[in-house]
Amino acid sequence: MTPSSDLPVWHLAGAGNMGTLAAFYLRDAGFPVVGRRPSPTRKTLTFEDRRAPRTLDLPAAPAGPIRHLVVACKTPYSAAALAELPLAPDVTVLRLQNGLGSLDGLLPAGADLIEVVTTSAVKGRHPTHHLVAENQTWMGRARGGPAPAWFDTLAAHWPGLEWAAPIRERQWRKLVANAVINPLTGLYDVPNGRLLEDPDLTARAAWLADEADALLGALDPAWSGGSRQQVAAVARATAGNTSSMRADMQRGAATEIEAINGWLLRQAERLGLDLPAHREIVAAVRDHTATAP
Repeated sequence: MTPSSDLPVWHLAGAGNMGTLAAFYLRDAGFPVVGRRPSPTRKTLTFEDRRAPRTLDLPAAPAGPIRHLVVACKTPYSAAALAELPLAPDVTVLRLQNGLGSLDGLLPAGADLIEVVTTSAVKGRHPTHHLVAENQTWMGRARGGPAPAWFDTLAAHWPGLEWAAPIRERQWRKLVANAVINPLTGLYDVPNGRLLEDPDLTARAAWLADEADALLGALDPAWSGGSRQQVAAVARATAGNTSSMRADMQRGAATEIEAINGWLLRQAERLGLDLPAHREIVAAVRDHTATAP
């Protein structure tokens, strides 16, 4: 589709796997998409079902205030990615990241922060990215509210995209799955399905899930719990996969532990609760990262 001058220009902060996928969907919907690099960037998207590869050219961002921004970088790099960006006071931000709280204090007070939760999966490294699974995606604000005017245009070209008002339940479900699966598979360097096969890992996963349910139930008495079963279902569905944290740890990169389990610990501290399983695993991941070559 040819971009229309009436549609907002989206700036992309974080052109990794998920950022690249979002850029393709936005471009398909006719939205202009620009990168944050000083020179144009070409991306290639390949497909598990052997569709023909597609290319996307991301021109350098024009001068002027940014009114629409996709933040898809890894959470440890959020501050660096947004540093000195000329954000408009009412900038609309799509946050396509794991964990919670990664943009706290980094956006203007009038920003419209729209959270994105997806079960799609993309692998690869710049400039080639491989779409492994094209599943459901939800957008919504933590405080609820209706979809913005451009949403229906995007949803017509983003497979499985829905507006969720509120989105918190889906955010918390994904957070718990990440808080259990990611650090365990990273520390033990195993695929996701190993959590269902190794009795010790199964027990540790249950402990982490139960603690998360206790905290989230304290934050919201309406929380339905059941995280043991939900995490097991995710591990079973992605049994052969390498979690993002395992991949980060394998290459000695910074992990997203602070935005995932760390967020749970910060909420627990605020409520005067102790989460020993999460406290221990955050310390273990920090130690691993600090001693990585």
